[in-house]
Amino acid sequence: MSKKICIVGGAGFIGHNLALYLAKYDYEILIVDNLSVNNYNSIINNTDNVPDPNLSKFVLDERSTLIKNNSRIQILNVDARDYHLLSSTITNFDPNILIQLAAVSHANRSNKDPYSTFDNSLRTLENALDTCKKTIDHFIFFSSSMVYGNFKQSVVTEESQCDPIGIYGALKLAGEILVKSYGNVFDLPYTIVRPSALYGERCISRRVGQIFIENALKNQPITIKGDGSEELDFTYIEDLVEGVRLIIENEKSKKQIFNLTYGSSNSVKKLLDILKKDFENINLEYTKKDPFTPIRGTLDISKAKELINYNPCNSIEVAYPKYINWYKNIWQTYNAINKS
Repeated sequence: MSKKICIVGGAGFIGHNLALYLAKYDYEILIVDNLSVNNYNSIINNTDNVPDPNLSKFVLDERSTLIKNNSRIQILNVDARDYHLLSSTITNFDPNILIQLAAVSHANRSNKDPYSTFDNSLRTLENALDTCKKTIDHFIFFSSSMVYGNFKQSVVTEESQCDPIGIYGALKLAGEILVKSYGNVFDLPYTIVRPSALYGERCISRRVGQIFIENALKNQPITIKGDGSEELDFTYIEDLVEGVRLIIENEKSKKQIFNLTYGSSNSVKKLLDILKKDFENINLEYTKKDPFTPIRGTLDISKAKELINYNPCNSIEVAYPKYINWYKNIWQTYNAINKS
């Protein structure tokens, strides 16, 4: 019998890609999501002030179609902040594995609205942990590279000091501590994942890779915060979801923290150089770096390589052009429909 996986906050960028990927491996998936964070409910009134909400909805429609057309994936509109509703939903599904993704996945928004960030991050996490603390085989929590704060070295390991400088990173670190505490008190098998600078198809979260492509398609200026030399460990979504599959299928992953990234940083300028191969006349504007965006670099992935055989293969030279082509096709279809 195939294992059941519940993904709390699973209708977002990471979650829906993860569900589609795991469904290929015969897992039965339940997505629990209230569709309010970077999703349909926020797009309706454009509460996130995205520049083109209709385009975002068009991308969300593609997500929704892919999920609904997959017989191994079920999606329920459930608010994970509601303890009793979440508890009954998880109990009825009776999963072997729970993946906690529910969060406000944007550092700037977290700093501007700490209450909502806490409610959608720690409140949902505690509800999920308490519901399944004695009933599941594996609890997987998505943290962030932001927990490190300003990197003290060019390469950080899972043992490096965590010193977040903003609300988002602080809440992620608090989440890690809560997960580990449940692991200690209730012997709950857990894994904590720290991704970095994700990019890929069907993202509407306004991550840097998405913003660059969208502005280039619209012939709008691309704003660089800083001078473009800042380095990030850009990670393609396909590498991340494969890493999560390896975590699920390897007992050595339990009670561990993993940097789950590409494992080599590149400058923002390098990302722009790749973009320029498709868009020659990019107009760049430079502004001051956000003081609450930490100075980052490479995340050491040797632990994940050793314990779960993680082997990311999508460099930005390979994967970012794929993402650009996908976006160009979406843009063409979107414009054709709107003109008809």
